[in-house]
Amino acid sequence: MSGKEPCPVIFVRPCRSSVDDNCVVLVQHLPPGLAVTIHALIHSEDDDFWEAFGHYISDDRGSVNVAKNASIGGSYDGVEPMGLLWSMKPIPGSRPGLRFRKKDVHTPLVVHLSVYRDHMHEGFKDTKALACAVAERWYMAPGVQKVCITENGISGTLFLPPGPGPFPGLLDLWGGGGGLVEYRSALLASHGYVSLALDYLTPKTSDTQHVGNDYFEAAYSLLQEHPQVCANRIAMLGLSFGTSVALGMAVYSPVIKPKCLVCVSGSHVMPVNGSLSDVFAEIKKNVRNTRYDEENRVIWRDLLLPIPDDPSKKVDVGRIQCPVLLLVGEDDQNWPALESAEDMKQMMERAGNSHLLTVASYPGTGHLIEPPYSPHVRSSNFMVAQSRTKVVVVWGGQTVPHSKAQEDAWQKTLAFLEEHLYGTTYR
Repeated sequence: MSGKEPCPVIFVRPCRSSVDDNCVVLVQHLPPGLAVTIHALIHSEDDDFWEAFGHYISDDRGSVNVAKNASIGGSYDGVEPMGLLWSMKPIPGSRPGLRFRKKDVHTPLVVHLSVYRDHMHEGFKDTKALACAVAERWYMAPGVQKVCITENGISGTLFLPPGPGPFPGLLDLWGGGGGLVEYRSALLASHGYVSLALDYLTPKTSDTQHVGNDYFEAAYSLLQEHPQVCANRIAMLGLSFGTSVALGMAVYSPVIKPKCLVCVSGSHVMPVNGSLSDVFAEIKKNVRNTRYDEENRVIWRDLLLPIPDDPSKKVDVGRIQCPVLLLVGEDDQNWPALESAEDMKQMMERAGNSHLLTVASYPGTGHLIEPPYSPHVRSSNFMVAQSRTKVVVVWGGQTVPHSKAQEDAWQKTLAFLEEHLYGTTYR
């Protein structure tokens, strides 16, 4: 670029936004017809670097608008307004088996955006950029409060939307990996729900026979009794093993009467009237069904197959009395979510309550259906909560369809919760 030409600039609008919001990346003041690479980089809290990049040709005005112009190469192709986020992968040379997860919701994801001359595939760190910008992506909106919960034996984090309420409530249950995962609850609180991220499988509670119905009932009651929660408008949201818990509680608990359920990548197969240890014992019986791919990564989807006919081996979903949204990845390699959804539909049709069931099933989509624009990983390291052993697990999914599914599933989740927790009568 000569001194007489304006310097290239790259804008991100808005530069501060929620992680589930769209943003626009615009480069200006380039020579027309110039080949450029737009690069996005995140330095994770685990000290790893994730990147994505697209190849573009500037238009006759010397501009590139990622929301309107097509990438002709890089980590994604075509017109993909958010491709610089959902196509992110660990940079070459990173530790194997990484999965991107935000731990500290008080801080944003900081995305560094740069534009380079020519179409590059590597060497970004050692190449001078034509222009740079920074965007902040937040899980926790301004005014959301985070409260650590340790009362009545409950371990979790409560997120409160700004304002006096009362608000609808959510009991947020993650899967068999255990630990306290907060970012989804923080995001849901940003949308107007008091959300309790519940820790129920950790090293502290690895003796799972003591984590019974009373634990989940106490958490549910805590939400009901909170002064900022509308007691009769509480939902449960389960991912993976959390779906099994949510379904079981909704059917069999005399205390838990959710207004609706959102079940992500889960199953209704579990011993009826058993504890969590009984569930894992049942899974261990089928450990022979474990498969491994060509890289010796674990495939667990067959541990619950075939779906049993024995009614004592699965939740009687025909007794469900609230609306249920099932989000299913058809390439789920970790859990038989598709087969379970089909069996649940048949059970509910026979019982006459299938009108309560909504199934959103996504081809090419794996197990980890996250909030939108989250990087997709087909496999990653996984710590088994009960044995504290580390394996590499295949989750499934292909990046493009999986990423599209995450966007659609999140919008369906928000619409479902809005309909059944707010609705016209709530206003």
